[in-house]
Amino acid sequence: MSDKDSNWRFAEEFVSESAEIASARLHSIELGVDAVSPAVGAQIAVVAAATNPKSMIEVGTGVGVSGLWLFAGAPSAMLTSIDIEAEHQQEARKTFLEAGIPGKQVRLITGRALDVLPRMNEGSYDIVVIDADPGSVIEYVEHGLRLVRAGGTVLVTHALWRGRVADPAKRDDTTVGYRTLLKEIAGSDAVISALSPVGDGLLQLTKRGD
Repeated sequence: MSDKDSNWRFAEEFVSESAEIASARLHSIELGVDAVSPAVGAQIAVVAAATNPKSMIEVGTGVGVSGLWLFAGAPSAMLTSIDIEAEHQQEARKTFLEAGIPGKQVRLITGRALDVLPRMNEGSYDIVVIDADPGSVIEYVEHGLRLVRAGGTVLVTHALWRGRVADPAKRDDTTVGYRTLLKEIAGSDAVISALSPVGDGLLQLTKRGD
């Protein structure tokens, strides 16, 4: 195992997940849902805690793993979560309630994100988490940057896409999409960005003020 692999494994195993998150992760595995890794979840929680958000939105509910990490950092915030799978959202609702999160703090929207996001209010969210269909990641980020307020942050999971983004020989559409996104972000003055290698990669974009 290389030093980089050892560091990656150490960063993942360093995180101690709550019983609720560990249970939700196990349920995700049983349903075949690819939840964020423990280290990615912990970084999401840190961003949430530092942002002190009132309103958060995520694209890709799963069964609630990423949502629980958001609430770990911002227990009083409101979360809107979009997913096309109604069954997964039903499980997520149970996950949140079992974790003691009041139902009034969670709004679950079942539908195709590219149909739902255009109807959401511009600049109304403090944090946007994108953890859904990788083929639409560029469109999701465009919507995310519209929805987040100045000073708010957009978090993009799987930004290194199975370790393929860093390999120029990998030219499939999904990998090229993430690579294009990273290139465009690197040249943008509209955001402050950072790319973390934890999990499958976490891209963090904080929107600059006007």
